[in-house]
Amino acid sequence: MTVPSSLENLRVQYEALPYPPRDPREEQVRLITGTPSHILEINHYLFAGRLNLNRPFRALIAGGGTGDACIMLAQQLVDRRCPAEVVYLDLSSASRKVCEARAKARGLRNINFITGSLLDLPAMNIGTFDYIDCTGVLHHLPDPTAGMQALASVLEPEGGIGVMLYGQYGRTGVYPLQEMLRTLAPPSMAIEDRIAMAKRLIRFLPTTNLFRRNPYLNDHVTGGDAGLYDLLLHSCDRAYTVPEIGKLAGDAGLRVVAFLEPVRYEPSTYMSDPVIARQASSLPLLERAAFAERLAGNLRTHVFYATRAGYDTVARPEDTQAIPVLREMDPHKLAAGLQPGQPLIANLDGFPWRAQLPPLAPRIISLIDGRRSVAELYTALGAQGGLPQWEDFYAQFEDLYVKLNGVNHLLLRFRT
Repeated sequence: MTVPSSLENLRVQYEALPYPPRDPREEQVRLITGTPSHILEINHYLFAGRLNLNRPFRALIAGGGTGDACIMLAQQLVDRRCPAEVVYLDLSSASRKVCEARAKARGLRNINFITGSLLDLPAMNIGTFDYIDCTGVLHHLPDPTAGMQALASVLEPEGGIGVMLYGQYGRTGVYPLQEMLRTLAPPSMAIEDRIAMAKRLIRFLPTTNLFRRNPYLNDHVTGGDAGLYDLLLHSCDRAYTVPEIGKLAGDAGLRVVAFLEPVRYEPSTYMSDPVIARQASSLPLLERAAFAERLAGNLRTHVFYATRAGYDTVARPEDTQAIPVLREMDPHKLAAGLQPGQPLIANLDGFPWRAQLPPLAPRIISLIDGRRSVAELYTALGAQGGLPQWEDFYAQFEDLYVKLNGVNHLLLRFRT
C-alpha cells in the first residue's frame, strides 16, 4: 500500500505505538463499551429508535485503531443476531493486528478488515454504510473537511455517523506544550527519546503553566507512552469548538442531531441564574451547545451524531409506545441506590451536577426492562398498587427521562 506523504507520519506513529493500548486476552473478561457507536445510541439518535436489526446492517469503523468501537459494535450486533457487516479501516497494520486478535478472542466473524486511509473511501468501491464511526481521527488529518466529505460519500441517504473530536477549551495547555516539545524533541529524534523529553518537561513545569493547571488532561498518565505521544507529540493535531463542528458537518452535507452526554451541552447545567439559563436554553441545538461549551470550559472532547436525513432522527418519549432502555445499568441496583429526597449526582469532569428526581423515579426505574413501553410501564406500576393519574405518571416519567438521558443512562427504542 502506498501511503500519501502527508499521512506517513500518522502511519509511522501508530505502527510504533498502537493506540489505545489493548490486551486481546482481556476480551475473555470484559467488553469495553463507550461513546459513540453503542448500538442503543445509534438506534436512539440516528434511527428514531426504529432500527430493524433483523435486516442487513453495514457499519464502517473509519480509523479503527486498536478496535474499541469495532469490537463493541460487532459484538452488540452479534448479540442481537443482526445479519451485519462491520468494516474496519485503518492506516496502521500494527493497530489492525491488535483489533484482529481481539476479534479472534471473541470469535467474531462479522468484521471485514481493510488497511488504508479513509481519504481514499470515494475510490475504494466498498459500498455504502448505514452507520459510520470516526472516533479521534479527523482532528489528526491534514484536511479534516476532506475527511468528513469522504465519510459522507459512502453514507447511505438515511444513515448516520458518530464522531469524536477534540474540544478546544478543555485542552487548554496542550498546544503550548506541543510547541515547546517541537523545539526540545523534534520529529528527527527517536520516538523513545521524544517521550523521555516530554516526561522530563512535564515533571518540571512551573505551577503557573496552563497544562499543569488543567486537571482534566490525563491521557499521558492513563494511556502510557502511547497516550503521552498521542497527546503531546502528535504530528498533526487540532481541536474544535461547537460552531466549528457544525461547519465541518455542514460542509459535508450533514447536520448534527445530538451531542453526548446531552446534559454537558445544556446551558442550564452550569448556570444558576434562572433568567440567563432560560434564555440560553431556548436557543437552537448548535447555539445552545456552543453557549454551554463556553460556560463549562472543560469539554476535552466532543462526541456527536450527525445525519443527512431531512427529518428528526432522535427518538422522543412523546410516543407512549417508546420502550425505555437503560444503557449498561441494572434497573434494580439503580432504583435501590436512589434515596428519597436525594438528588442524582454526576461528576462532569470537575463540575458537580445534581438533579432532583421525581418521587416515582425508583418505582419506574425498577420496571424498566428494555421490553415494556411507556404505556406498559404505567400498567405495571398499577399492578404494584397506588396507581397515579396518567398525567401525573407521564409528567414524572418525562422528567426522569430528560435527566437520565442527559447523562446517557436512558435511551429509547421501538418494536420493529
